[in-house]
Amino acid sequence: MSWDAEVQELQRRRYLAQQQGGEAGIAKQHARGRMTIRERIGVLLDEGSFREHGRATASPVYDDNDELIEYVPANYIVGFGAIEGRRVTVGGEDFTLKGGSPNAAGLRKSVYAEHLAVQYRTPLVRMLEGGGGSVKGGGKKGGTVGEPVFTEPRFKIIADAMGVVPVASAALGAVAGFPAGRLVASHFSVMTEHTAQVLIGGPALVERALGVKLTKEELGGASVHLRSGIVDNLAADEHDALHQIRRYLSYLPSSIYQRTPRYAVEDPVDRQEQALLSAVPRDSNTGFDMRAVLRMIFDVDSLFEMGALYGPSQICALATLNGQPVGVLANDCLHYAGAMTAEAAQKYRRFVEMCDTFHLPIVNLIDQPGFMIGPESEAAGTIRYGMAAVAAAAQSTVPWAVIQVHKGFGVATAAHYAPGAYILAWPSVESGPLPVEGGVAVAFHREIAAAPDPEAKRRELEDRLREARSPFPRAESFAVHELIDPRETRPVLCEWVEWIQPQLDTLLGSTHFPVRP
Repeated sequence: MSWDAEVQELQRRRYLAQQQGGEAGIAKQHARGRMTIRERIGVLLDEGSFREHGRATASPVYDDNDELIEYVPANYIVGFGAIEGRRVTVGGEDFTLKGGSPNAAGLRKSVYAEHLAVQYRTPLVRMLEGGGGSVKGGGKKGGTVGEPVFTEPRFKIIADAMGVVPVASAALGAVAGFPAGRLVASHFSVMTEHTAQVLIGGPALVERALGVKLTKEELGGASVHLRSGIVDNLAADEHDALHQIRRYLSYLPSSIYQRTPRYAVEDPVDRQEQALLSAVPRDSNTGFDMRAVLRMIFDVDSLFEMGALYGPSQICALATLNGQPVGVLANDCLHYAGAMTAEAAQKYRRFVEMCDTFHLPIVNLIDQPGFMIGPESEAAGTIRYGMAAVAAAAQSTVPWAVIQVHKGFGVATAAHYAPGAYILAWPSVESGPLPVEGGVAVAFHREIAAAPDPEAKRRELEDRLREARSPFPRAESFAVHELIDPRETRPVLCEWVEWIQPQLDTLLGSTHFPVRP
């Protein structure tokens, strides 16, 4: 006697689960210009690598004779796959069923995603499209409700996962409620242009509660959340979003228990770009393109920026140096002269903590005129967020290389140095407690006012003080490791990368830090 009948039934149920929301539901999803979750998984992963968990998970309906009359698949798909041969955990809502709002089976599988990633120490990729809970069906009485009081909070594993494995999420349609919470509980997030929105509550809820009538796009479209910091990057379409996630993960280890990968590259370590010699203007108030500087230093085509429109005076990116992934920090003087705003400080702290968590070395190019000043900056609480950024750097445990490029003034500059940092300086750098212009205006205001030509006196004092801030005395006093020709930056940093390899081999496991301001 065999179990052939049961196996055939199992195969039938697996087939039914693959049908998602049926032909009509899938056609409707395609008509919106969006892929189904299974199609997205196929695009993200190496071909043929997906291994689904819970292939027959569903919410079945039986008649009085225990005959199956309806089979509603779980509307969350989860399992293992591979990206460039490396195992990852992947999951996402099936919008063809209930608009992605989880059915009972789907909710269990969605909660399982983080557990799976943490248990097997694999990166976690979420492809999000759907809402949270629904009031439908909530009026029935009787039966067991809620979770047992001894159940571990569902959100604990979501928080825990961020301290163990890289988490990347994509908003590929309307994302609200619980999925929106999951989106921001990520190290990297991306949303598609025009087709994705991220919402705490949708238009109907907002209108009912607040009397404000807005569309999904007005409430939570890309134009809102690229500047709110809710998402890091914008994607042209779903393929681009999933490609960005693949690229992001390439810079990171699979978990905190592995070191960062290293790649073979053809970019020469001794490459010296002539344009670096004139990259910083002699006029300290003239801006320059810091991203062009970065591209000349790091491996060709390796720069991957995150969150460009949030806190835009601070650049946060990933890159490689002679094949070694590194975190990149730099000031963008074309926004607020590079000053640290409240948003830039939060972005900075979060990025440093991410690099520390996954033991990614940091390269920091400094052009820091200080904290942003003025009434808006005070109202935003800039000094609190700025000091949290300072604390993150001061308590960092990964290797840092710091290049003093242009300006370095005030307390904000302390955010750019970690213990044991390898400190390099360009001849173009000037540093001190305050920028020369502001310092002269404060310290010599009486002398300037009393001069026959106040403006000439101001320029005289500024020029004298600027000369005194030459980087040569700092190099002679060993206040920096080296004063270098800007063209030497890449070769020197590539040499530093070799020095830190033994340290990276030992930087494994959890990173701990206390409460920050």
